[in-house]
Amino acid sequence: MALGEQVFGYFMPTVNLMGIGASKEITNQVKNLGGTKVLIVTDKGLVSAGIADQISKLAAGAGAQVFLFDKVQPNPTDKNVEDGLKAYQENSCDMIISLGGGSSHDCGKGIGIVAANGGNIRDYEGIDKSTKPMPPFIAVNTTAGTASEMTRFCIITDTARHVKMAIVDWRVTPNVAINDPVLMAGMPPALTAATGMDALTHAVEAYVSTIATPVTDSAALMAIELISDNLRNAVANGQNMEARNNMAYAEFLAGMAFNNASLGYVHAMAHQLGGFYDLPHGVCNAILLPHVESYNIISNPQRFADIARVMGEDLQGLSVREAADVAIDAIQNLAMDVGIPSGLRELGVKEEDFEVMAQNAMKDATSFTNPRILTLQEVIELYRQAM
Repeated sequence: MALGEQVFGYFMPTVNLMGIGASKEITNQVKNLGGTKVLIVTDKGLVSAGIADQISKLAAGAGAQVFLFDKVQPNPTDKNVEDGLKAYQENSCDMIISLGGGSSHDCGKGIGIVAANGGNIRDYEGIDKSTKPMPPFIAVNTTAGTASEMTRFCIITDTARHVKMAIVDWRVTPNVAINDPVLMAGMPPALTAATGMDALTHAVEAYVSTIATPVTDSAALMAIELISDNLRNAVANGQNMEARNNMAYAEFLAGMAFNNASLGYVHAMAHQLGGFYDLPHGVCNAILLPHVESYNIISNPQRFADIARVMGEDLQGLSVREAADVAIDAIQNLAMDVGIPSGLRELGVKEEDFEVMAQNAMKDATSFTNPRILTLQEVIELYRQAM
């Protein structure tokens, strides 16, 4: 390969089903993938809401036996994966359906990669560490945020180290991703806000990533526009199906972008907050986003001006650098409107943990594509600014 030449990959599920009523296709997809004993990986909230039973019946309609693992935690751990793997193996399962948001999908991916490859989930931290494909996998999404239903990312907390492990592996990409806004209508406002800001973070970080391409740019910008136009409405009225549908498209587009352009220091730092304090990922991202991106602006002000433009800001008469600053203001205003906490102090974060979290953030796989190189002290200072 000639010096300076670069090759960019593009990863996403083989089948992606979207729109109102898309979840009804589960029966056909289980048939298509040949599942006979299906493990549904979900959380107790979706069991209580009756959604797990609804999905179980659709899977059983394909003639499959269905087993339920409902012990997924909001920030799934290595122990969750071990327990889910035990359920998968004891029932001789041959297919996984993850049902929920990023926690369920990531836990399901963790179960799948270890079921296929053996060992422990910790063996797969890093990039493309597996050698065998997961069992057939259908991801049914119920939130509009993480995009884990369609990405090659799997985030699992190592309980011994209190670190969120980033597993980036094309083999953990689900076979089928289903985004049905009907399943998202019951999300409470706070969860709608947090997941929506998570999706915005994905799109922004992907757009300013060092490995962004015209393909990822198109997805990222449309995601930012849709989120800016629809997140407030979805938070205000969860039964607004137009807003819900548009947010489902937005989080999927953001996933398309970051699944291939990766992320940056917002996620690298947020992962540590989740690992240390078991905090909600979307809220951490939302608080950190304006601080990290304000620091990143000098790397490419035009990119930030583009973000301000698709967020509907009036940029007439402004220089590129001034327009870039408007993007940060627009992000902060959106976060404030949907009720995101103003700082990390409200979440119980302690300054004494900054240095070790910053050290871990600099090792996180998502930091490598941040548009500005940061020192340890700069990462610590960004945590401090976000307090």
